[in-house]
Amino acid sequence: MAQSNIKVAVQKFGNFLSSMVMPNIGAFIAWGLITALFIPTGFFPNENLAKLVDPMVKYLLPLLIGYTGGKLVHDQRGGVVGAIATMGVIVGSDIPMFLGAMIMGPLGGYIIKKFDQFIEGKVKTGFEMLINNFSAGILGGILAILAFLGVSPAVDGFTGALVVGVDWMVAHGLLPLTSILIEPAKILFLNNAINHGILSPIGAEQIRTNGQSILLLLETNPGPGLGILLAYCFFGKGTAKQSAPGAAIIHFIGGIHEIYFPYVLMRPLLIIAAILGGMSGVFTFVLLGGGLQAVASPGSILAILAATPGNAGSYVANISGVLVAAIVSFIVGSLILKTGKQTEDLDEAARKMQEMKGKKSSVAGSFTKQQGEVPASVQKIVFACDAGMGSSAMGASLLRKKVKQANLNISVTNTAISNIPSDAQIVITQKELTPRAQNKVPDAYHISVDNFLSSPEYDKLIDQLKNDHTTSKAEEEKKVSAENNTDSNDGLLKEENVFLNQHFSSKEEAIRFAGSVLVKGGYVEENYVEAMIERDNMTSTYMGNDVAIPHGTEEAKKNVLRSGFTVIQVPEGVDFDSEKVRLIFGIAGKDGTHLEILSGIAITCSDMDNIEKMVHAKSAKELMTIIQRN
Repeated sequence: MAQSNIKVAVQKFGNFLSSMVMPNIGAFIAWGLITALFIPTGFFPNENLAKLVDPMVKYLLPLLIGYTGGKLVHDQRGGVVGAIATMGVIVGSDIPMFLGAMIMGPLGGYIIKKFDQFIEGKVKTGFEMLINNFSAGILGGILAILAFLGVSPAVDGFTGALVVGVDWMVAHGLLPLTSILIEPAKILFLNNAINHGILSPIGAEQIRTNGQSILLLLETNPGPGLGILLAYCFFGKGTAKQSAPGAAIIHFIGGIHEIYFPYVLMRPLLIIAAILGGMSGVFTFVLLGGGLQAVASPGSILAILAATPGNAGSYVANISGVLVAAIVSFIVGSLILKTGKQTEDLDEAARKMQEMKGKKSSVAGSFTKQQGEVPASVQKIVFACDAGMGSSAMGASLLRKKVKQANLNISVTNTAISNIPSDAQIVITQKELTPRAQNKVPDAYHISVDNFLSSPEYDKLIDQLKNDHTTSKAEEEKKVSAENNTDSNDGLLKEENVFLNQHFSSKEEAIRFAGSVLVKGGYVEENYVEAMIERDNMTSTYMGNDVAIPHGTEEAKKNVLRSGFTVIQVPEGVDFDSEKVRLIFGIAGKDGTHLEILSGIAITCSDMDNIEKMVHAKSAKELMTIIQRN
């Protein structure tokens, strides 16, 4: 358990570092292109335009990192103070202060956040702007001075030691050994801490002094992953073999390394192929003098070629390193796949990968099993989600309405994934949950949706059912839906639980607010709030149409005292995994007593005109009337 906690902590730290760098990759690419084109050894040497190179790497890039780091901690004010503080480390050093920016940016955001919390509710009306501006300026200035006097020299010394260490490893031919750490780290999602915390900052300094850096090739080399995927193309079995060619293209051309991780997790010995491939590639880079003059992100062969210095020797070195890595990992991977018994469950491996990542994977949906035709004589459709109380209930309500309008005699119910009945013919889930549903009922026809409120899959399915369904007089199933629920639903949506014109800096803040309302209203126990956060981290509670419905996990049902709702209007919106949410429905459901009103909310929210009316409602009563009309 302790090791797992350490791994999670390192992953979170790495993700935080990555979150400071990744939004600014465009600036890194711009700097890399200007460097590649206009420095004396570039494609088109130009003394005047080359003057852009040093200011961009010394001022622009660190300031962007510092601002982004501060903003991650405390939104706009955190970003401004973080940038001011970062200026101290920039001026205090002659090297690019990426590491210093990664320290001072978040620190500046944290300091101003704590200050704002301290003075909350204590500032007299009319003095807010004065206090806000002067506090940011004073605290930012103090941090800049401290950074100049203390942090900058410390980071200078640390970076110098790292550069000396790298030079020593190169001189003694030990750099290939870094693959022993880097390749397993990629599979375990620990690579961000290594790549963005160490390799990129030192690499930028090497580029400034030497024109290129081999360090930027250590983690981005797509060769090891390509070799493993090609081995599956020839010697894999079943779904793994069928999907490997497409995964190889996505990995090598698109630069999404994450897509080959499940293939390694299916056969853990393949990590040896990745390590040996990585070591061979690094050895080739060192031997031929390879390196990049800009960060290659994502790790695509196209990005690597774009960041390669403009001379034939560098292209030969970098391409050779990638090819050698791919060949070695292919040979070793083929031997591993050909020997021993193969128990290849790609869906399960993808699920494990997503669990290790600790958040949704952008490629996990690529591994879902291929579907055949919609079964004939469909009588039972099941919507499934983790807990069976929120998104699945809304989706089932909408599809049930469409089924009724199409005069189809089909049962549409909702449930938790763990309770999907074995006789379900069609199962509909969010994309991230489809592999779990397939494992539960592998013989069912599975449909993945991103938007429960307005997915085109609904109309597509209805059209198919209208063509294929035979209107048999099968006995109607007892629905776990709101339509047949006889429990009392009066008073579940109360005016005091409707909140207008709210503002949140993050989805977690919004979810915690919704949870606190449910706690204060006596609907749930306090630990239900953490379960709401956990549920959203597992699979986003964003439903589509600017709506989110945060609720607890299946295990947290025991913490629900009685059914209840809260409605939160956020006119400016809050980010839910890159989706803008303007209406939040916090849910606590017990014994299905919440399903009737949830069905009404689903139907109301499926129409964007209703969404706009609720977002612009001027009173809680007006907003409730819009819901109750449907």
